[in-house]
Amino acid sequence: MLSRGTRNAAARASRSNTPKPRSPRPRYLNTAPILSSPSTSKKNQSTWAAATESAHSVLTPPSTPLGSSAASSLDDPLSAINAEIGNLKSSLFRMLGSSNTALDTVAKYYFQADGKHLRPLLVLLISQATNGLGGKGWEQVQLDSQNHNKSMDDSLTSKGGVLNDWNPEVNGEESIGAQIFSNPFIIPNVSSITGSSSTQQSSINPQSPLPLPLPSISPSPFDSLLTQEGEPSILPTQRRLASITEMIHVASLLHDDVIDASPLRRGEPSAPSTFGNKLSILSGDFLLGRASVALARLGSREVVELLATVIANLVEGEVMQLKATSEPEKEPTPKGFEDYMRKTYLKTASLMAKSARAAVILGGCGNEQANKSGIQSEGEWVKDVAYGYGRNLGIAFQLIDDALDFLPPDPSLGKPSLGADLRLGLATAPALFAWEQYPEMGPLILRKFDQPGDVEIAREIVGRSNGLKRTIELASTFAESARELIELLPESNARNALVGLTKKVVERVK
Repeated sequence: MLSRGTRNAAARASRSNTPKPRSPRPRYLNTAPILSSPSTSKKNQSTWAAATESAHSVLTPPSTPLGSSAASSLDDPLSAINAEIGNLKSSLFRMLGSSNTALDTVAKYYFQADGKHLRPLLVLLISQATNGLGGKGWEQVQLDSQNHNKSMDDSLTSKGGVLNDWNPEVNGEESIGAQIFSNPFIIPNVSSITGSSSTQQSSINPQSPLPLPLPSISPSPFDSLLTQEGEPSILPTQRRLASITEMIHVASLLHDDVIDASPLRRGEPSAPSTFGNKLSILSGDFLLGRASVALARLGSREVVELLATVIANLVEGEVMQLKATSEPEKEPTPKGFEDYMRKTYLKTASLMAKSARAAVILGGCGNEQANKSGIQSEGEWVKDVAYGYGRNLGIAFQLIDDALDFLPPDPSLGKPSLGADLRLGLATAPALFAWEQYPEMGPLILRKFDQPGDVEIAREIVGRSNGLKRTIELASTFAESARELIELLPESNARNALVGLTKKVVERVK
């Protein structure tokens, strides 16, 4: 079951997943993190974007810019994925078009910035690493993807006026008078549908038009298989899933920046500071709505369920975080730390874990559609591998992100550091570990670091404690578990890149 077709010899020869040697750096509080990506000199990057720079250094030679002709040649065993990440912004803009100019602008605002898009990258890598492991299920989804009469943008509702969801990026500009809402909705020729009498029919306005038919859809460049010689194809549904995950993530950023009153995002003015809280919240909701529509059109109930619970998890995690700041634990307890770790999963790792699992399902592993067709589905175990990898990697990533908050600020990090989390009243892993050693951390946590000098005192306590060391060690444990899981898959270029990502995540603080 683990066998894979013979791979292109040239692709094997050109693969290089070993990070370049770097000078060791002590993990002290006065040591700035070194990001191993060559492009970390860029400013206006968030911590997340900086880490995915490292992820891409696993995929692309450092001297080769993403999207260049060299990067998309067959000399790069993952050039198709690199090219798709480069096209992600175009795909997202296509999905987010709105006839409302203000909504269209704010919904696309955070997608204007450069970033390396860790979540869609994870979806595409997992897809390529596992496609083909579903046996007959994989054969079935491949056949389904070859239905050229179906687009990822096709509506499931037969009459477009019912949805009232005109997307100018897909349907062109809405013509004046295409839909009239000042008149009642009336169905003409009811008798032909219900067999009603002529008396009943006379009450129907024969001049009322039928509900608006489905508008024409401009061809999408993202509906085809993503193929590359010697590598498994990535399905259109998996490509669309990659975009959906980024939409859900950015929706959470729009909401978080309102909650945290953040003036900046990736070194630029945040959406709330630019457009106001109301438009930012509504635009985040709009993103979630469009993501939900796109999910429904993927055709898998299990995938819809997974990603819908991600949205609920994000809200649950935010509420847990609010409670942790308003009703903090009075002393260090296992329950308090478990609550912190659960919040970390809900706010960060859930999306990575469930989108990875969803990608595997769309690739035919344990596929419900295959079961309905009477086909014995294979690869159920692969779903658990993908979920476990995403969950462990996501938690490791957030633990390192929390550690970076106690290190000196770096121009390449959009996050300001110097205790940004502390200033929000958040006690993350380094502070919680330090509390176990130094009880004087307790009063600072209880008053949410809100008195003058509290943030500096807390950072000093963490600096002389083992809080950073234990946080990094815990992150390393989760990253190692992610590596062990992903290595259960057959060896491939994509799998090796996923292995490399588990190392790069932790190396951000070295």
